[in-house]
Amino acid sequence: MKNQTLKRIAKMLKPQTKSIVIISMLAILINIGEVIKPYLMKLVIDDYLSSNIWSKGIMSIGIIGGIYIAIVVIGNILDFVITTATSMMGENVVYTLRNKLYKYIQYANIPFHDKTPSGTLFVRITSDVEDITTVFKDVITTIVKDIVMIMALAVMMLSLNYKLSLICFLIIPLVIVTSVIITKISKNVREYSKHVKTKLNIFLAESIYGVKLIKIFNRQYEKEKECSNLCNEFWKSRIPTAFTEGMLVALMHLFENLGVAIIVWTVVNQFLGINLAVGVIYMFVTYIKQIFEPINRIVENFETIQEATVSINKIYDILEHKEYIEEFEKGIELKEVKGKIEFKNVWFAYEEENWILKDVSFTIEPGQSVALVGRTGSGKTTIINLINRFYEIQKGEILLDGINIKDINLRNLRKNIGIILQDPFIFAKSIRENIELNEKLPDEEIEEIIRLASAEEFIDSLPHRLEEVARERGSSFSAGQKQLLAFARIFAHNPAIFILDEATANIDTKTEESIQNSIEKISKEKTSIFIAHRLSTIVGVDKIIVLSNGEIIEQGNHNELVNKADGYYSKLYNAYYNSLTV
Repeated sequence: MKNQTLKRIAKMLKPQTKSIVIISMLAILINIGEVIKPYLMKLVIDDYLSSNIWSKGIMSIGIIGGIYIAIVVIGNILDFVITTATSMMGENVVYTLRNKLYKYIQYANIPFHDKTPSGTLFVRITSDVEDITTVFKDVITTIVKDIVMIMALAVMMLSLNYKLSLICFLIIPLVIVTSVIITKISKNVREYSKHVKTKLNIFLAESIYGVKLIKIFNRQYEKEKECSNLCNEFWKSRIPTAFTEGMLVALMHLFENLGVAIIVWTVVNQFLGINLAVGVIYMFVTYIKQIFEPINRIVENFETIQEATVSINKIYDILEHKEYIEEFEKGIELKEVKGKIEFKNVWFAYEEENWILKDVSFTIEPGQSVALVGRTGSGKTTIINLINRFYEIQKGEILLDGINIKDINLRNLRKNIGIILQDPFIFAKSIRENIELNEKLPDEEIEEIIRLASAEEFIDSLPHRLEEVARERGSSFSAGQKQLLAFARIFAHNPAIFILDEATANIDTKTEESIQNSIEKISKEKTSIFIAHRLSTIVGVDKIIVLSNGEIIEQGNHNELVNKADGYYSKLYNAYYNSLTV
């Protein structure tokens, strides 16, 4: 096992050290009882039954039987305590690790999410975490117990008859060599199986997420076939695993019975002068069987550990990459945001030098309304992403109220910027919770917010109004209704800067007029940025910035640009206007 993996395991074990020590101590007590039980049986057979007596002094078969029963009862109670404690420890690991992963995913930057499929993250936070939990529930404490058990049984066997013990121990190297060979084969097989399982889980997560698109394009048969192929590939990957696991168990049983056969053959033939009483033979047979149980478990646990280490490495490959984590604690806290935005010679590329923005410079004054216009891919949405610092620019500066946004506290920056997207995300929670987003607001304030967002009619039509629970991704609402909720959400948090990315595209004309009035009312002293393809919605803005291939080619208000002979915006607006009149 690599040093890096061992360090990662140690990091996970450290918070559970106290629990592991206590559970291991209790497990050792059970081991002592398991070693004593055959010895009690030996006493009964050799010292009492062979002499046809029931008692010797104060000791009798009844007392020995009582001690045996007490050991069994105490052992079962301790086993119950250990099982419960290890289960709780395993669940604690799940809780801690899953929360760490979720926190990382939430605080990771957008580039991380761009390159990491959501299906992969879903597998990491569910299936991989469960694999690790199995180690804590079934392996960590039993390994200590099993090692101590093997040592105790070996000592007892040597004390009874060292010659017979050494003969029996000759099997152990054979067991170890066999186990090592099979586990090495199994490791490669398991890693491949794990890889296929991850592919299958990602496919299932994405298929469920995109079921509507699958139905729209009528691709059910193709997706069913793809699922069948992946399931078949996973099934095939599990066959070698099942074969190696089955072979290992079968060989362990074979070695166990071989040990018993050696004991019987040695005693019957009095090999090397070995002549044992019946009770001692019983002890040897019991101990040789008992010594193979922990060996079997350790070997089987290696399989579980191997699978878990693959999951541990995959999870920590995410958690240890701190460069993706956004810093929300450092930076300048802006008490009052006026809303002046400046781009100074900004160059930006998502990958290497494939520039999306090329030397872009513009200024948006506080309270000014600005529209970004241009064809798809011209850089409009990129500008919005950069204002929010979803990505870091390669060259130039972006300033908010004269301060470089890199120096502003990220939480504070985003709190003062409100974005309404074309397809807003709606949580499977109540209307109230979707508006508040965990920030409790008085009923009067929420009612005013829904009035401002022109969402009164929509919300009043719901059976439970604000307590109506939305379906997943807001599938119970129309596109327009979801946008009304998004407007209410923005108004509730009252940011200093409003950004609307074609946000009124799916709202009817009457509702759009109401919302435009609300926006004008609430943004009189706030900076507003619009991305619009429907040019009729931006005629009244203070400034229009026209983009093409990542460069600003025109700036001005509607009248200035539309009257510009052979201007890009003029041609774009006339083409749009003509399309409406045809």
